Amino acid sequence: MAALRRLRQCASTGVGVSHLHTSSCALAKQHYKMLVLGGGTGGIAMSARMKRMLGAENVAVVESNEMHYYQPIWTLVGAGAKTLTSSGRSTASVMPSGVKWVKSKVQEINPDTNTVRTDDGNEISYEYLIVALGLQIHFEKIKGLPEGFEHPKIGSNYSIETVQKTWKALQDFKEGNAVFSFPNTLVKCAGAPQKIMYLTDAYLRKTGKRDKAKVIYNTSLPVIFGIKKYADVLWEIVKQRDLQVNLRQNLIEVRADKREAVFENLDKPGETKVLEYEMLHVTPPMGPNLVVKGSRLADEVGWLDVNKDHLQHNRYPNVFGIGDCTNLPTSKTGAAVAAQTAILNRTISKVLKNEKPDRKYDGYTSCPLVTSYNTVVLAEFDYNGQPLETFPINQAKERRLMYYMKADVMPHLYWHGLLRGLWGGPGPYRKLLHLGMK
Repeated sequence: MAALRRLRQCASTGVGVSHLHTSSCALAKQHYKMLVLGGGTGGIAMSARMKRMLGAENVAVVESNEMHYYQPIWTLVGAGAKTLTSSGRSTASVMPSGVKWVKSKVQEINPDTNTVRTDDGNEISYEYLIVALGLQIHFEKIKGLPEGFEHPKIGSNYSIETVQKTWKALQDFKEGNAVFSFPNTLVKCAGAPQKIMYLTDAYLRKTGKRDKAKVIYNTSLPVIFGIKKYADVLWEIVKQRDLQVNLRQNLIEVRADKREAVFENLDKPGETKVLEYEMLHVTPPMGPNLVVKGSRLADEVGWLDVNKDHLQHNRYPNVFGIGDCTNLPTSKTGAAVAAQTAILNRTISKVLKNEKPDRKYDGYTSCPLVTSYNTVVLAEFDYNGQPLETFPINQAKERRLMYYMKADVMPHLYWHGLLRGLWGGPGPYRKLLHLGMK
């Protein structure tokens, strides 16, 4: 009788009789209408939306981590303004109820056979796939790291293991150079490497140590920020606060035992400069997710190759992407992911009806540039690098209200709106707030 029940179960799901030797027809259980890879911001938000669209039993999420972190707040954790515990919740608590949670790592994606293999050897098949695997950080591409983090005076707001070391280095600062780096790669939240510089400056002023400090921001970029409207105000802040910004300088080595950071001049190949530091904040090089890069879903560089308007894969129409793993030509931020969820939800609903996607993603992204412990310049812009501001005021100014939005409102919106598939960015509100305005 049990074998007969398994035979009926396999037949109903299209799994061949030859597979009946697997316990309880495991392969039948490993097929989902919608498979989501990654349980970060994009993965959880889209799984919540897919649950409402398709039913929980038809959706599965592959994610190995037991904890889920709201990473944008790590800027404030590194500056002592928020606690690390406030940034995390268990993955179980954010996973939509009823959706299958596959607690494994993705090992291989094969879009030609509509299958995914996990690190425990299981194979999962799908009708539709959402790839939300994020990007890879590479401390090891800087000589002397990650082992250098075992020494004091060095930290990074870009990982759970190193963010508290930033705060410790800031507290222990006595006198000398406070050095901040920006790597010669794409990064997530491109404003974060300089946010901690402004917060360090504010902390040193508050504790009476600023006159003993030289605050240095070495960035690989040829600009302080990619959007001129906001770059102009940042240069003013840099000037007012006596901060030293050096362009086209890339961190290549950390000698943590000597407290030395080595930078290469990208405009003069072979030229390097050694800086002694009393505090060093490292922004690691970043790159494509290695599983995506090793699959047929990647572009020539390794990012997930999706249509920039609809977030549908350019070669596999049943595959979609969201967030940092994609080659979308916009900044990799949580705000961008929020806007993408609304567009991707619409795209998938159309594809399921064999209709053409009709809503376009404009590349909206946001970067709340924290400039002190109570001010933020709220940068918002689109694919073309044009400001796309939510509020009917000039956002290229330091504002106290925007700081409270960054520190208190956005985390609440993240946990209770975005991750539940209820917040798709400020687009509709922007239209309301700008009614009657040119």
